[in-house]
Amino acid sequence: MKHLLLAGLAFAPVIAAPAAARPLTIQDVTMLSRVGAPVASKDGHWLVWAQRETDLDADRGRYDLWRLDLTRRGARPEKLVAEPDVNENDPQVVGDTVYFTSDKNGEGGGGGDGAVWSVPLTGGTPRKLTGFQGGFGGFKVSPDATKLLVWADRKPGAPSLAPAMEKKAADAGSGHTYDQLFVRHWDTWADGTRSQLFVLPLTAAGAPGDGMRITGALVGDTPSKPFGGGEEVAWSPDSRTVYFALREAGRIEATSTNLDIFSVPADGSAAPTNLTAANQATDNLPTVSPDGRSLAYFAMKRPGFEADRQVLTIRDLASGQTRAVTEAWDRSVASIAWAPDGKSLYVTADDTQETPLFRVDAATGKVQRLTGEGHVASVAVVPKGAVVALDSLTAPDDYYLVTKPNRAQRLTSVNAERLAGIDMPAVTRFSFKGANDDTVWGYAVRPAGTSGKVPVAFMVHGGPQGSSNNSWSYRWNPAVFAGAGYGLVAVDFHGSTGYGQGFTDSISNNWGGWPLEDLQKGLAAATAKFGWLDGDRACALGASYGGYMMNWIEGQWPDRFKCIVQHDGVFDARAMAYETEELWFDEWEHGGKTYYEDPQAFEKWNPVNFVDRWKTPMLVITGEKDFRIPYTQGLAAFTALQRRGIPSRLLVFPNENHWVLKPKNSRQWYGEVLGWMNRWTKPGS
Repeated sequence: MKHLLLAGLAFAPVIAAPAAARPLTIQDVTMLSRVGAPVASKDGHWLVWAQRETDLDADRGRYDLWRLDLTRRGARPEKLVAEPDVNENDPQVVGDTVYFTSDKNGEGGGGGDGAVWSVPLTGGTPRKLTGFQGGFGGFKVSPDATKLLVWADRKPGAPSLAPAMEKKAADAGSGHTYDQLFVRHWDTWADGTRSQLFVLPLTAAGAPGDGMRITGALVGDTPSKPFGGGEEVAWSPDSRTVYFALREAGRIEATSTNLDIFSVPADGSAAPTNLTAANQATDNLPTVSPDGRSLAYFAMKRPGFEADRQVLTIRDLASGQTRAVTEAWDRSVASIAWAPDGKSLYVTADDTQETPLFRVDAATGKVQRLTGEGHVASVAVVPKGAVVALDSLTAPDDYYLVTKPNRAQRLTSVNAERLAGIDMPAVTRFSFKGANDDTVWGYAVRPAGTSGKVPVAFMVHGGPQGSSNNSWSYRWNPAVFAGAGYGLVAVDFHGSTGYGQGFTDSISNNWGGWPLEDLQKGLAAATAKFGWLDGDRACALGASYGGYMMNWIEGQWPDRFKCIVQHDGVFDARAMAYETEELWFDEWEHGGKTYYEDPQAFEKWNPVNFVDRWKTPMLVITGEKDFRIPYTQGLAAFTALQRRGIPSRLLVFPNENHWVLKPKNSRQWYGEVLGWMNRWTKPGS
């Protein structure tokens, strides 16, 4: 497929700035409205979504429901449900009704366990539908609106949503005991519960009662944790069957990527059936065709590899035969939605620093790109095509109607007022010959109004199988760094996504090799190409794998940068191998064996072995709730810096995990990071 972008082509910002403008700041970013995944009525009349507003005093986001009339050109969004101090979220449209979650507690305010509510699409008084206790994770209404599927954390084998009655002994201590992994996952300690599926009848009177479990004797989480949601659960069009993804637990859970797709009768009359048992790698995103005859999903091939190619696969539900529809397309499918006629599917996939929308012919596998620049975050299918949430490096999400290739009609400008008067930077792509003589891509972000040279922020993405792509970020936002006067450079080193699976695979067991070579050559290429970059005043920064690379650069490229910012990076590969939770990741990335089986594979690229070479001033950042790369790794790096007498600073967030999510913490993060960079790169430093 022909790429739509060429080297040196600048990303066009979606939002134009007026003449008298100022740069973007993190104070601006934290107060932006954030639109969620859109949902549409079947007839394409209404678009509904949840929109997040920042409550800075409470240090959190608050959600309301909005709608847009798609039949009126130029129609403006309007609030559908927006009660003060209450979160309305997760909308679904079935028929002429919007179903949603609300944390309304009794007659006043939010803060309760939450419930499922409904409101007419045309507006009206919301109605509470459920009354079970104990909280829940999410829901899906059956297509005929007669059943409510709920997923919730309960003890394995719980017959219903009713919370278990447990009585503690009078002399019981506070300690928890464990007999197998996971002991903790992402940011949560295991408490003995599992996310399970329950079905409640939905009638004119609501969905009373505690429902019944339909996941049988399976032990595992559906949707998967920590990031799975409604995309991993699906109803059949006739409302009789539920499809879901689940990784069966047991002693192998922390080393297994074997999510399977199951089907189960919605009335619980039979046990779940594993439809993908033959594949020992990941199968996910079950999506049923409009006629109910086919099940689309993605399948990986290699067990234990979480970043393997996700191939669109279709299963004939009557015969059980499967077809790998996109086997010949060297891209990884990230989302799936059927077109109304069932002849094609809409998918998204990373593609050379973009995340476009594609249409895939269900019969032939032919792929057609529908959008150009930007990152498609979510998709809602309508009779005319698809409504997408689209963002870029210089614009947060708004909705667009896509009807034909490269034809997108803008539907919203949610943050137009907040971004008025802000001058966004210019973003330009470039390419160079990297490691193995492969073509490697990057981009440079130039501060608006720049006349002379500016210091460099050299940003390294995480993953490591990720991308510094053309997308908006509320955590690491290149436009904010440009707004602070830095020319930001990012390189999609070997291991990045969107360039074919071979390029992605090349980082495994090679963490400190080709990626570092790409970064070295990429920075040299950028400073040679863009005369406004002052390569003598450069600071490197990165998180997760990018944080690892900061520790690796300290020992392997110690004389290049004025300063380093390291966030949640691996410092000691040996400790990481025993401290992290998803063991499959760390073991695959070091050759597929444990540390004690092949210690040299881990030690070859281990930053701790080169601390004697460290000399660059470093800011270390970590979160106490980070169980992916535990905060002890950050403490160890800071200790190494202090013992060597290297200028260093430690920032610890007690209430953040692998990411910094709270508005006030985000502002503090940028204050510390930019303050550190200014200290070492600005004149007189």
